[in-house]
Amino acid sequence: MKVSYHGHSVVKIETGGKTILIDPFITYNSLTDLKAEEEKPDYIILSHGHNDHVGDTVSLAKRNDALVIANHELSTYLDWQGVRTHGMHIGGSYEFEFGRVKLTQAFHGSSYETEDKQLVYCGMPAGILLMAEGKTIYHAGDTGLFSDMKLIGERHPIDLAFLPIGDNFTMGPDDAAYAAELLNASQVVPIHYNTFPPIKQDPHAFANLLKKKNGRVMNPGDSLEL
Repeated sequence: MKVSYHGHSVVKIETGGKTILIDPFITYNSLTDLKAEEEKPDYIILSHGHNDHVGDTVSLAKRNDALVIANHELSTYLDWQGVRTHGMHIGGSYEFEFGRVKLTQAFHGSSYETEDKQLVYCGMPAGILLMAEGKTIYHAGDTGLFSDMKLIGERHPIDLAFLPIGDNFTMGPDDAAYAAELLNASQVVPIHYNTFPPIKQDPHAFANLLKKKNGRVMNPGDSLEL
């Protein structure tokens, strides 16, 4: 399984001959190495409805006939845009051809801003557990610290966790480092930082906070094998 990071909260997973994009905010993402017109996902998984996570989902999904996996409200909204979707909700899991996806709770907001300045309610935000090839990846989405992260790690031993560190809108480095302890993940990658001025952070300083010294700073385009 190949896992790569592409700035902000964009993660690509290649497993079982399928390509999965999580939160494909590509256009207007100054930190990404990707070009939306060149990406060919089979699946897109969304943590919540904010524009900097939904990103290029509609155009990517339509062009590639990709299936979009998201909570029920967000998937319904995207279905109305002509996108193939699979709706889920917090605590639910489903077996797809590449592996199993389970949505966890996250503490944040979730709405989509339309071009005519309307806010569309997009259900509850979520974290994402992706289980494939005997490995478990946890993408926390946008969230604050919460104690049930310990339960998530106990129920689903995590090989790789992507945690937001930007502060202001999500956990900051100190809370994210504590979250890493609760989750007890084998490797921890910081995400959701430096894209905008309010979330400016030093990812290496965050990695140094981790007691297990299991932080891995990934630059846009970096990949690893699980």
